[in-house]
Amino acid sequence: MIVLMEASVKIKNLSITLGGTTKALRNINVDLPIGKSIGFIGPSGAGKTTLIRSIVGRQQLTSGSIEIFGLPAGSKKLRDVMSYMTQELSIYPDLTVRENLKYFTTMMGHKKKQAKQIIKDVLISVDLTDKANSLVKNLSGGQKQRASLSVALIGSPKLMVLDEPTIGLDPVLRASLWELFNKLTNQGTTILLSSHSMDEAERCDDLVLIRHGKLIAHSSPDDLKTETGSKTIEECFLKLVGDKKE
Repeated sequence: MIVLMEASVKIKNLSITLGGTTKALRNINVDLPIGKSIGFIGPSGAGKTTLIRSIVGRQQLTSGSIEIFGLPAGSKKLRDVMSYMTQELSIYPDLTVRENLKYFTTMMGHKKKQAKQIIKDVLISVDLTDKANSLVKNLSGGQKQRASLSVALIGSPKLMVLDEPTIGLDPVLRASLWELFNKLTNQGTTILLSSHSMDEAERCDDLVLIRHGKLIAHSSPDDLKTETGSKTIEECFLKLVGDKKE
């Protein structure tokens, strides 16, 4: 049984070196709140994906620790309460959307009757009901992205970790997904998502700004803008980068 803590994720003194030489993350310390949308924001190569892989237990830590709901990252007990969506297509292209969802609900141990309702609800959530019987390989890029997201929604996870979930989506679909994200956080789900888009950052409840593997700021968008006297998160980011000497 998972006991919810004050923080969903606690990261202490986390450093990761890749290939023996590349310092992907450098001494990250941060506690992330529960029931919020939390953006890992930074340019390409900042270390966002490495941080996400570390949280879901797919990256060996060089030093430091990560706890999720009080358990070590990668713990088997976390499998039923968290989900992970990668940047790459995480479903089978030669199956239909519905067949993919049937497969993953079965793998997660849901009974047939329960799985049928889950699949129906998830398809509605990502607006793919009309594409349920289409092969994934025949979908548009944005539809494939939403199909991947649909798998992450199975089982109403307490923590969703999403790597660039809205990349390639048009503004209308992006807005629709953010309506879904806000609904989920209002229900208590914590959503961690990475993005290099500063516009995306404005939609998050909480922000972790990263550059060159270093944490440069952690706060709400409004607080960050107030603290730096900025009108946008992009302006805020540039000011904070200017304050940090390499």
